[in-house]
Parts: sequence; structure tokens; C-alpha cells
Amino acid sequence: MLLSTDRDFRRIFLADATSKFGTQISALALPFLAQSALHADPAQVGLLATLTTLSFLLVGLPAGTWIDRLRKRPVMIGADLVRAGLLASVPLAWACGTLTLAHLYAVVGLMGVATVLFDVAHLSYVPHVVGRDRLLAANTALVSLNSVADVSGRGIGGLIVQAAGAPLALLLDVASYIASALLTARVRRPEPGLPTRERAPMLRDIGAGLKFVLRHPHLRPIALEGALTNLAIQLAVVSLLITLADRPGTAGLFLAAGGLGALAGSLTAPRLRRALGPLRSLWLPGPFLAPFALAIGLHDLRLAAAAWAITLAKTGVDNVLRVSFRQQATPPELLGRMNATFRFLLTGALAAGAALAGLIAQTAGPHTALWAAAAILSIRWVLALPLATRQRTHDHVSQGS
Repeated sequence: MLLSTDRDFRRIFLADATSKFGTQISALALPFLAQSALHADPAQVGLLATLTTLSFLLVGLPAGTWIDRLRKRPVMIGADLVRAGLLASVPLAWACGTLTLAHLYAVVGLMGVATVLFDVAHLSYVPHVVGRDRLLAANTALVSLNSVADVSGRGIGGLIVQAAGAPLALLLDVASYIASALLTARVRRPEPGLPTRERAPMLRDIGAGLKFVLRHPHLRPIALEGALTNLAIQLAVVSLLITLADRPGTAGLFLAAGGLGALAGSLTAPRLRRALGPLRSLWLPGPFLAPFALAIGLHDLRLAAAAWAITLAKTGVDNVLRVSFRQQATPPELLGRMNATFRFLLTGALAAGAALAGLIAQTAGPHTALWAAAAILSIRWVLALPLATRQRTHDHVSQGS
């Protein structure tokens, strides 16, 4: 069955679309609200961005074990509703004149916990909905959707924040979470039965997920490069938001350029895989696209935005090919823990990048932080070189056979 005719996948896709669009709006609205209404300084903005992802470090690994023991769809629905309720409290407090930075910190921290559960459940649920033979097509559609949300959500979101204010923008995200929950609730395909084996202690199950990823010859370099990439991307984004604090529309358009690049990368990913092969396509684009990253630090925003788009094209390719590879390489009973391990590493790196951005911006200026991000993005591909070695071994074995 084609994905376009699969009603359950269409519902998952539409749920993801509405949620991602709203999330990109609030990603701009929250820091601008903190700076405009609460007069947050760069370090406080950095802390706010850190708290949005810190939960992946705190509960990311246990979440994988929980998800492997639970039905995925109810977890996703509950997480959407919790996030809607938490976020709705922000414009309400603003309207009542009681909004504080502590309130914002608490909301983004608790929303982060719900996001951990949603993301791990979602990544583990998609293979059940579409089947492993259609994972590449499904992930191409979902990653392309994320990129479109980056473009439309951030671009339009920046204009909404500038024209109508951050509180109204946040209400749009509240509505998107509710819509996502309703669409997910309409998915009818039954999930496979839960494991009947005796449950191992939590720490042992967590350790099994960590060992599987960190000892896997392909998953380990994918995880390490991905973590460094996320650190640098978050470092760049937070630095940019601080630099353009008085121009949310410009910031939104700059970040939207990255969404266009990621969209182009995601759409070309299947062709790259066919042309280069399953292993070479996982590492070869890195050295070719990485040098453009250095231009992100330029003062000319047009050139910097073009460089940002080219750099994010690599991320679009990775998000299709590497996520599909991860899902196909992992036994069904380990999907939750594998995805949680990756989320722990990748999103934990986002938290580190946000904190680092606030620190560098406070001490040396936001543009220095932007140059640091550009430098890291230009060398990140080195961590994927073990995949090149594996490719040569694979080619040698293939020729010998």
C-alpha cells in the first residue's frame, strides 16, 4: 500500500504537521517574550533554551524503557494534551500580569519531559504503522514535513510575534497540540502485543539500550556526529536569537532559510542512497557540505543565511537516512531504548549548546558564539569517518565474493 493511501499514516503525518508548525512558532515566541516582557539577559535566554531540552538528560534514558513497556499511541496523545495545558498557562499569566521568568522556566522544563515521552514513542510507533519496508519513504515524508515547518513556522511565526505579540503566537501552539492529539486518537491500526518476558530491572534495561548503540559499529559514529552537530546548531540558533532580539521577523526568515536547506536535503536523501549505497550515503555528504558552515559567522546576513541553508541540507539528508537506518538496524523490542539513547545524546547536546551560547554571548558577545558554532559545524564530519572505513571493508568483501 502506498503511504499516500494509508489513512493511519496520513493521520500521523497531519498530527505531526500541526504540532511541528506550532512548536516552531513557540520556539521564537518564548525567548522574545522573555526578553521583551521580562527583560531577560543573554544568560537567562540561554538558560531558557537549555531547559527546553534538559529533560532529555534527566529522563531520556528511562523513557526508552518505559516506552518499550507501554502502548505508544496513548503516550503520544497524553503528551500532546499535557504540553497544551502547560503552554496555555503562559499567555494566561501574561494577561493577568503575573508572568515571571520562574514560570517560563517551569513550563519549558515540564514540557520538555512530555516532549521526551512523545518523541521516543513517536519514533518507535512509526515502524508499527508503516512497516519496516516503507520506513525510508515514511521518514522522507516526515523529515520533509519538519523542514517545511521550519520554514513556515519560523518564518510566519517571526512575523506573528512581531505583528501581534508573543502571547498570541503561543496560543497557536496550544491549538496545534490539541489538534495533534485528536488526529493521533483517530489512528486505528492496532499495536503489536507488549513483551511477555519478565521485566528486567530498570537500570539493566537502560544499560542494554546504551550498549546496543555505543557498541554498534554504525550507530556509534552516527550518534557521536549527531550530538556534535546538535550542539553547534543550538549554539548558532540561540546566538542568532540574542543578536536579533529587536528583529524577530528577520530572525524567523534567517532560520527559515535553514528549513529550506533541510527540506532540499531530505528530498534528495533517497536518491543519494540509491546513488552512493546504504553506507556511503551516511557519511560522504559531510566533507563536501561542511566548508560552507564557516560562512555562517559572516556579518552579511544574506550570505550567512545562504550558508545556513547549505549546512542544514546535510542535516536533512541525515535525518532521513540515519533515522531509517537506526530503525531498520534495531530489533523491535529495543526500539524504545535505542531511540531514547539517541534522544538522550542528541537532545542533551542541544541543552549543552544552548547553555554554551548563553555563556559565550554573555562573556564574549553573541557573534563570537556564532563563529564558534560555524567552526564546529565545519569539522563535525570527522566523527563519521569510521563509517568510511566500514564502507571500504564492505566494498572489499563484496568484490571478493
